[in-house]
Amino acid sequence: MTNRDDNASNFSLLVVSLLFLICAFILAASIFSRERQAVYEYLQKNVETVSPPILMTMLAAELPAFSSNHVKKNPSSIISLGFELATNINIGDVRSLVGNELPGFEIYKDEILVTGKGTNFATLPIESAPPLEDTLNTTDTAKDPPTEPDPDRGKVNPPKRKSFYIYHTHSWESYLPLLGLEGNPDADKAVDSKMNVTAVGEMLGKELENLGLGVTVDKTNMGEELKRKGWKTTRSYKVSRTFVQAAMAENGDLQYFIDLHRDSLRKKNTTVSINNKSYAKVVFVVGKNNPNFNENLSLAKAIHNILQQQYPHLSRGIIGKSGKGVDGVYNQDLSQRSILIEIGGVDNNMDELRNTTKALAYAINEYYRKAKRVGGEGE
Repeated sequence: MTNRDDNASNFSLLVVSLLFLICAFILAASIFSRERQAVYEYLQKNVETVSPPILMTMLAAELPAFSSNHVKKNPSSIISLGFELATNINIGDVRSLVGNELPGFEIYKDEILVTGKGTNFATLPIESAPPLEDTLNTTDTAKDPPTEPDPDRGKVNPPKRKSFYIYHTHSWESYLPLLGLEGNPDADKAVDSKMNVTAVGEMLGKELENLGLGVTVDKTNMGEELKRKGWKTTRSYKVSRTFVQAAMAENGDLQYFIDLHRDSLRKKNTTVSINNKSYAKVVFVVGKNNPNFNENLSLAKAIHNILQQQYPHLSRGIIGKSGKGVDGVYNQDLSQRSILIEIGGVDNNMDELRNTTKALAYAINEYYRKAKRVGGEGE
């Protein structure tokens, strides 16, 4: 009887002790949560004063795992891919363990697949996700969109068969000079519901048509579509996806899908002079979480290489994106010939954008014609 009472007493003591520990942990978490947040903000503020390349170099000197050259590329198994999708941790890259926790390490969500001049972790393209109400605004000082890509070039009757589909998931992305705000220090002002990257898409489409290619340019106001659905801008790829799918269903001749964007970097990182002519740089983005990754990457590489040959340093390279906080697919799972291209940054003007659309159209046409000659891929 005594032993049974002792056991019951010990069990009760154990339960009380466990409840006490749980309460203590909860209390400590509530008391020190603000302190932890303050420490994090302090670290973030001070880390941000050091440029990412310098910070990474300093860390790599002591911890080789943080060197971009340290990680070996091995074929991913289904298990490792599943684990990465579920946990956002790359088994082969120790940096991913801290990539979402330490200030400055979120850059490891992106991978520089092909390097262009001036491309590093400090100059990677930034995804645009402004408040929805900002995407619906118009700027009173905005300039009129161009009517012709080249006033000196004669008109060409475009082919009836449309092989290319150009669209703009972030249709609100604009350029400060196009809004009459050239030199404005606030990059966030480069947003407009009317005068925006769709004007660049229209120029590219006309340049491709002048080269004999059939093009459909979709200028849908994605901000309005998001508003109609009651969605935030973070769901813009779901909206544009419906338009791509509808276009594919309506026109079986469509083969190439180009999603045009504008980067948020400033002019020094998005502009290049070639033969005394100024161009807005381009950068290609490929979603690493889509089943057509290799095919999409191959297409981006081919166009990048043509640009490098004819317009040195116009391309900033190719970036692979995946993981928490980014889309990682970009509707590229819908086609093996799908690419996302960022054209210029917030400070690029119409002349620079026009020069770039001509160069980009040349490269796309060269690729398309070669594909037809080699294996009928472009047919």
